[in-house]
Amino acid sequence: MTPPGSDLPALAVKRPILAVVLNLLVVIAGLAALMAVEVRELPDVDRPIATVRAVLPGAAPETVDAEVTSVLEGAAARVSGVREIRSSSEENSARIRVEFNPGVDLDNAASDLREAVSQVSRRLPDRVEQVSVVKADDDAEAIVSLAVVSDVYDQQELTRRIENDIVPELTAIDGVATVNLSGERAQQLRVVIDPIRLSRFGLTVGDVADALRQAPFDVPVGSFRSTDQQLIVRAEATAATPERVKAVIIQDQTRVGDVAEAFFAPADATSFTRLDGREVIGIGVIRQARSNTINISDAVQERVAQLNERFEDLEITVTSDEAEFIRQSVQEVLLTLTVTVLIVVGVIWLFLGKFRATLIPSAAIPAALIGAVAGLWLFGFSINILTLLALVLATGLIVDDAIVVLENIHRLQSKGVGRRAAAVIGSRQVFFAVVATTAVLVAVFVPISFLPSTAGRLFREFGFLLALAVVISSFVALTVVPAFAARLDLTSGDDAKGPIQRTGGVLARSYAALIRQALNHPWVTAGICVLAAGGAVFAGMALDRELTPEEDRGVVYVWAGGPDGVGLEYMDRQADRIEAILQPYIDRGEIESLLTVVGRWDPNRIFITAPLAPYTERDRTQSQIAAEISASLSDIPGVRASAFGRGGLSFGGGGQRSGIEVALTGGDYPSIFEAARTLADRLDQESDILDNPEISYEPTQPQLSIQIDRRRAADLGVPLDQLAVTLRAMVDGENLVDLNVNDRAIPIVLESETGAVRDPADLRNLYVRANSGELIPLSALTTIIEQGVAAELDRTEQRRAIELEADILDGFTIAEAADEMRRLAAELDVDTLPDDIELLFEGEAETLNQATRDLILTYVFALVIVFLVLAAQFESLTGPLVVMLTVPFALAAAVYALFLTGTSLNIFSQIGLVMLIGLMAKNGILVVEFADQLRAEGKSVREAIEEAAIIRLRPIAMTLI
Repeated sequence: MTPPGSDLPALAVKRPILAVVLNLLVVIAGLAALMAVEVRELPDVDRPIATVRAVLPGAAPETVDAEVTSVLEGAAARVSGVREIRSSSEENSARIRVEFNPGVDLDNAASDLREAVSQVSRRLPDRVEQVSVVKADDDAEAIVSLAVVSDVYDQQELTRRIENDIVPELTAIDGVATVNLSGERAQQLRVVIDPIRLSRFGLTVGDVADALRQAPFDVPVGSFRSTDQQLIVRAEATAATPERVKAVIIQDQTRVGDVAEAFFAPADATSFTRLDGREVIGIGVIRQARSNTINISDAVQERVAQLNERFEDLEITVTSDEAEFIRQSVQEVLLTLTVTVLIVVGVIWLFLGKFRATLIPSAAIPAALIGAVAGLWLFGFSINILTLLALVLATGLIVDDAIVVLENIHRLQSKGVGRRAAAVIGSRQVFFAVVATTAVLVAVFVPISFLPSTAGRLFREFGFLLALAVVISSFVALTVVPAFAARLDLTSGDDAKGPIQRTGGVLARSYAALIRQALNHPWVTAGICVLAAGGAVFAGMALDRELTPEEDRGVVYVWAGGPDGVGLEYMDRQADRIEAILQPYIDRGEIESLLTVVGRWDPNRIFITAPLAPYTERDRTQSQIAAEISASLSDIPGVRASAFGRGGLSFGGGGQRSGIEVALTGGDYPSIFEAARTLADRLDQESDILDNPEISYEPTQPQLSIQIDRRRAADLGVPLDQLAVTLRAMVDGENLVDLNVNDRAIPIVLESETGAVRDPADLRNLYVRANSGELIPLSALTTIIEQGVAAELDRTEQRRAIELEADILDGFTIAEAADEMRRLAAELDVDTLPDDIELLFEGEAETLNQATRDLILTYVFALVIVFLVLAAQFESLTGPLVVMLTVPFALAAAVYALFLTGTSLNIFSQIGLVMLIGLMAKNGILVVEFADQLRAEGKSVREAIEEAAIIRLRPIAMTLI
C-alpha cells in the first residue's frame, strides 16, 4: 500500500518548476523576516519581577520591617500569579522583590501590584514617602554604566545638571526601567539650629519646624470673573532664598535667623564614585524585564553622543556596556554557522564525489535555514545565540533527509534504472523514513519548548526553530531533490575511484564484516553494550554538575563589605587598598579601568567594576584573574572582599557576589541567627568547597535607643510629634518641605549645629513645648539605652529570613557547593535549634535544582513521545522497540565523551542529550524501516537486517559527520 502523500515526489518530478517556486517562496519569506526580526543575546528568559520601594526617613530597620515592609508584603501577596516574595528592611527604606509565575504578563501584574499597594497606603506611617513600583529587579545590574565628570562644576552643580538634563533623556528610552545615580550630592537649603540661642529665646525645635513648613507659602485662592474677563488670584509669600528663610517669623518678633543659620549646601554624601581615581558621578541604566539590551544600548550610545556634543562643560563616558559582548557573541556564532555550512557541503562532496550531485542536497540548506527565520518572526521570537546555535545544529540535520533521498536515487540509477523512474521510486522508498524521522525529531524538540521553568523559556525558541527547520528540510528533500535528480545523471564517473571512494569501500567492507560477527554472536554484542551502558552510569555520577559552563565576558567585579556601623570615610580608605591591589593588573594591561562605588546600597559596601582587556590581548581567563585577585583581597584587614565574574545567564536572587545563596527562615530572628551563625562557623572550619561566608543579619550595628515614657508625656501635655521632629532634626536632620527655586525642588533641611550634640546625653538637654506652652526637657520624658541591632532585616515568603552567601572556591561547581551546603545544614544540632527553621536555596542553586528536575521530565517525555510516534507510524511495537533500545547506548557514549573531555553536565549539555534521543531514533528508523521493506520482498530476518545496515551505512555516516 502506498503511504499517503508519497505521490509528492512524483508531482515534483512531473512539475519541477512548481517545486522550485514553492521553495523559493519559503526563502523569500525568510529574507523578508530577516530584516524585521529582533536581535538579542538570549531569548526572553527574564523572570517577571517587579520591585516595590518605600522610604521612611530616619526609621530604624525594626520600624521599617514592622510598619512598612510587612504591610507592603501583605498587599503584594494578594496579587494573583505571585511566585515568590523577598524583602529587605534597612535604615530609612524598605525593598520588596516580587517574582511572578513564568508566563505572567508583567505589565498587567505590575498594574495589579500598584493597585494593591495603593489600597494599603493609608495603613503606612504618615511620613512614608516615595512608594514606587518598578517593572525590574531592583537589585539588577546596570546594562550600561556611565560616568560623568566636569572640570567646571562641583558635585552639587554637576548633580543638578545630570538630574535636569541627562537623566530625563535616558529614562525616556524605550525599555529603561530606571536610572540609578551614585556619588551624587543634590542641593539643599540647610537651616542649622544653635541650641543655646534656641533656649535663650525660649523656643523649641518644633517651633522652628512649624514656622519653616510655611516657607513655600503659595496658594491659589480663586479668581475674579466679569462678563468679559477672568482674573486669577494667588496668595504668595514664598521664602525661596536663605535671607528670606532667616526672615521667617517663629514667634512674636523672633525670626529664624535669630536662632539658626540658613544657606544652600550639597546633601551629605551617601556614596563616593570614582573612575580610575578621579571623582565622578555614576549613572546606571537598568532595563525593564523582557526588554531588549541591544536596542537600549544603541539608544543610550546615541543619546550620550548627542549630550556630549550639547555640553562642553562636562563629559559622559560609557564605562561598561553589556551589548558589546552580545554583538561579539552573535558575530562569532554567525561565523561558526558559515563554517558549518562549508563543512557540510564539503562532506557531501567527499562522499558523493560529484559537484552536481553535491549541489542537490546543498539546496536544502538555504531553504530550511532562511525559511526558519520566517517562523521566528511570525511567532515573535528573536535571533539570539541559542537560535543561531539551533541553526548551526540544524545545518547538519536538514541535509540528512536530502542525503537519504539522493543516496537512494543514486543507488537505483547505479542499478540501471532510468533517471525519472529512479527519482520517483527512490523517493517513494524512503518517503516513510523521511516522514518518520521528521516526526520523531519534532516530537523530541517540541517538548523542550513547553517546559515551564527557566530551561523551558531558555530553549523554547531553540526547540521551535530546530523543529521548523527539520520540517522545511523534509519538504525540500521530497520535492526539490527528486525534481533535480530526475534531470541529472548521478552515476557518471562512478567507475573512477578516488581516495575517498577507495577508503570508503574499505570501511564499508570492514563494517559489513563487523555486522556479520555481531549477528553471529548476538549475546556477546548485547553484553558489551550493557557493560558499556553500566559504566556510563558511574561516569555520569562523576561528572561535574552546574547550571551553565564557565564564561569569559571580559569583566571582573570586586565586592567588599565592612563591619556594620562604619562610615563612608572608613570604606573609602578600604577602597584605596583594594585599588592598590588592582593597580598592577592595570599596569600589565589585563584590566583597562576601575569604576569604584563606595557605599553601594549601604555605607559599608564597596563595588568595583574592572573591565578586562580583549581576549586576544591577555593570556589568562576572567576566572583565573578573579581567583588571583580574591586571594590577595583576603589579606586586607577590617573588610571581607572577593572578586568574581558573571555569566550571560543571571539567575541570582539579588546577591551582589558570585557564589551560593541560601536563606534560613523561621519564627524569630535570634533563633534563625543562631542557626545561621552555626552553619557559617561549620562552613569556615570544615568546608573545602565554600569560603568567606557572610550573614545578612548581624546584630552589630550600634543603636541608641531613646525610650519615651508615653504616660509622662501625656501627663505633661507633650505631643509625640514634637518629640519626633526634635530628635530627627538634632540627630540626622529633618527634611521638612520642598521649596520651588527656579523650577527646581530644593528641600529645606532642619539640623543641629556641628558640635552641638557631642554626646548622646546632650539630647536629654533639649526642650520640647507642651500644649500649655511650657518648655519640658527631654530628660524628663526619655531614657537612653545603647545596644547592637541588625542593619538589615530580610523576609522570604513573608517569613522572617536570614540570608547566607558564600564564595565557591575555584575548581568547584554550583552543584558541589549546594551538596556541601546541604551536608553542613543536615549536621546542625537539631536539639538546640527550633523545628520551624527551614533552609531554602536561592539564585543559581535554586534554578539548577529546578532545571535538573524539568530536564529529567523532558527525557522521560521525549522517550515516551518518540516511542508513541514510531508505534503510530510503524503500526507495530516491534520496530519502535528496536529503535528505542539504541537510545540508552547512544546516551552512554555521550556521557563518556563528556567524562573524557572534562565537560560538565550543564543546561546546554543536557539539551544536547535530549537532541541525541532524536538523532539516534532517526538513524534507527533508516535501518529498521528499510529492513522492513526487504522483509516484505521475501528476505529472511538475518538477510534483511544485514543488507539494510550495509546499504544505509553511507547516509548514516554522512549524517554522523
